[in-house]
Amino acid sequence: MKKSLKWVLAAILFCGMTMVSCFSDTKKSTAVSVTDDTSQFVTITDVVPDVILEIRYFGTYNFVGTRIDGYEEPTALLTRQAADSLKAVSDDVKTQGYRLKIYDAYRPQKGVDHFVRWAENIADTLMKPYFYPDLDKSVLFPQDYICLKSGHTRGSTLDLTLFDMATEKELDMGGTFDWFGPESHPDFCGNPETGEFTGDNSKSPKGRSITPEQFRNRMILRQAMLRHGFKPFDTEWWHFTLKDEPFPDTYFTFPVK
Repeated sequence: MKKSLKWVLAAILFCGMTMVSCFSDTKKSTAVSVTDDTSQFVTITDVVPDVILEIRYFGTYNFVGTRIDGYEEPTALLTRQAADSLKAVSDDVKTQGYRLKIYDAYRPQKGVDHFVRWAENIADTLMKPYFYPDLDKSVLFPQDYICLKSGHTRGSTLDLTLFDMATEKELDMGGTFDWFGPESHPDFCGNPETGEFTGDNSKSPKGRSITPEQFRNRMILRQAMLRHGFKPFDTEWWHFTLKDEPFPDTYFTFPVK
């Protein structure tokens, strides 16, 4: 327990100094602002009417196992610029027979704080079998799964997948959203830059793998997002941030509603 606490304190100190985000691609910054201004945000369904919402942090099926603070309604918000780019992605994938399904978009700082409190409680492993069976919870801070800041809180980052209109099911990505492990990395079993499936699963601690089709499905989503102004995250196949995000140093505090 003393060792775990030591890791937690060290991780909090490190993150507080550098503003590193573990759930996003937050760049190092020494000057950030905090605001509850909602004027530059839109509801995603107002811009992309046919998007599917499954807001995991409004419900209980997430790695914490309870509704996350700050999620007052099962809706999704983004900056106007990010939502407009997402509309272009939606139009693109529809021509391929898919729809977008959103798990999370804007995340209030209150939600990030909830994650931090949960991670500090080493004994709470309710959802471990579903989201982090290969990890001891004490490593979530030192291995950058949880931190004090998230790019989601800047309003131009989202987590999503594809819905296959032919099968009326989510496209099989070979792993669940918010799985903590190398199996979630875009380069797991393949090269995301070339789209080549290699089958290399050596990074998986339990020898898990994905199929060529599952890797290809991940690439369909990735390539569509990249074509329309988003950049990927190197440890989560579902996570993307608008390249030219309008508020790179601003963290918002208003609730999701």
